[in-house]
Amino acid sequence: MDSLLYYLTPNEADAFYLFWAKQLLISAVIVAVFYLLSRLVQLLLAKVGTRLCAFTETDLDDRILGRVSGPAALLVNFAGLYLAIRRLPLHDRIGMAAAGLLFIVNVAILTIIAYRVLDEMLKAYGSRVAGAEMSRQLMPLIEKLCTIFLVVTALIITLKHFNYDILSLVTALGVGSLAIGLAAKDTLANMVSGFTLMIDRPFRIGDRIQLGSQVGDVIDIGLRSTKIKGPDNTFLIIPNSELCNSTLVNMAFPDLRVKGRIDIGIGYGSDVARAKELLVQTAASIDSVLGEPPPEAFFVGFGDSALNLSLFFWVADYAHLFSTTDKINCAISSCFQQNDINIPYPTRTVFFEKDPNHAPQD
Repeated sequence: MDSLLYYLTPNEADAFYLFWAKQLLISAVIVAVFYLLSRLVQLLLAKVGTRLCAFTETDLDDRILGRVSGPAALLVNFAGLYLAIRRLPLHDRIGMAAAGLLFIVNVAILTIIAYRVLDEMLKAYGSRVAGAEMSRQLMPLIEKLCTIFLVVTALIITLKHFNYDILSLVTALGVGSLAIGLAAKDTLANMVSGFTLMIDRPFRIGDRIQLGSQVGDVIDIGLRSTKIKGPDNTFLIIPNSELCNSTLVNMAFPDLRVKGRIDIGIGYGSDVARAKELLVQTAASIDSVLGEPPPEAFFVGFGDSALNLSLFFWVADYAHLFSTTDKINCAISSCFQQNDINIPYPTRTVFFEKDPNHAPQD
């Protein structure tokens, strides 16, 4: 065995062809060994890894294993090829070029493995933790940011391997980022606010919100602005920073129920208790009015020409509030007419007094 190794070991005294034959043979053996290792790695991942993943309740590890087994075996093959090329006594430029190319390929494979792992983890987070809606809005952006981070990291590792000055590159990127940040501070503020809205979720797509005097349904939450569709089919585009710094009302949270109110005045001398009873009965007779909580009527004050009453009722969906209010108003008008309850007009009484000191003399 020792003599066989002695004859296979390259020696400077060997002839040119014999020397290179030994070198190529050793490199071929290294490539073959790493090929067998790659097959072993693939077999272990397929057999042992699958069995280990079967003990977990989630299928996340199974999906990750399925996506990284192929690149992992390919990485072992290229690692063996890299070592085989590095040990050959090639010309400096040729050896550095070949080894550098294989190093770049290995870094690219590692980046692909890391991306696939992150992709599966982000999908699992989006579907199980964040929900389908937030996953649709936020996950593509996070995936792009992670991809940029992985590519920049791979680039830095590659440049470091080829002895490039990383500090100057990082400094240039920092100065450029500062200049871009100062030039686009409003856009960046809206983007940060967009992240805040997506994570904090004060409203969701489809919710009806009220911002000042504007009311509408949220159509889309973007990075820079949020689009709201008004009841008159108009679009209101609001910068995200304004939404984050304003007080708004979410009519669809915590649920779709909404409380309606109708103010009405009855004439002085009317039976207030009877009027309140009729208001409650009228509201309860409308199909879209919820029975629980039940409608309520209150005597809220004395007006200039009427006794002021307020009717409160609940509707299952805020979208039906306007039509329900219309039905209740029509029913109240008819009911009060049938029960002789007067809804007075605003009236004023004007007294004229004659001033004897300044009155004109006949």
